[in-house]
Amino acid sequence: MQELLKEIGGCSVCSEHLPLGPRPIVTAHPSSKIALIGQAPGTKVHKTGVPWDDPSGKQLRKWLGVTDAQFYDERIFALVPMGFCYPGKGKSGDLPPRPECAPLWHTKLLGELKGLKLTILIGQYAQQYYLGERRKKNLTQTVHDYQDYLPDYFVLPHPSPRNRFWLSQNPWFANEVLPVLKERVAKIFDA
Repeated sequence: MQELLKEIGGCSVCSEHLPLGPRPIVTAHPSSKIALIGQAPGTKVHKTGVPWDDPSGKQLRKWLGVTDAQFYDERIFALVPMGFCYPGKGKSGDLPPRPECAPLWHTKLLGELKGLKLTILIGQYAQQYYLGERRKKNLTQTVHDYQDYLPDYFVLPHPSPRNRFWLSQNPWFANEVLPVLKERVAKIFDA
């Protein structure tokens, strides 16, 4: 695992497309119990090198019902983005994750997680890659029908502050989905 993480850390496959240059950000341990597969680091995370070290990460930790210490314990959480480096700015936020990372690294990395109990797919890019044709017509429907993907995957919207409107328009998410997510995470902690 350490060799693989070192290899990922030195990856520069798509460096010509990265405005801030390559800085792959991923954390994992062979005994990680929960894999969080998100989008790609933002500028703050690129700067600090700490995954989910931003307002989205704070919201995600609330959704999961975990402390910062639990979240950053690699023996509990593997933090694996679809794109390991900051992809750059687009018209309405960051660009999509670079398409090279997941096919190049995910199978190898997830294959090393021998203690994995749950994989959480955060946002449309992770859901598109891992669910493929099984996805519903849009992210809202996919998340609404989250039970269709259990026990393999738990699907979530992105916890970005930009999604406040989505959260206010879909109160069922906080009322129905998050309690199930917190319960599943708590059971993994108790096991």
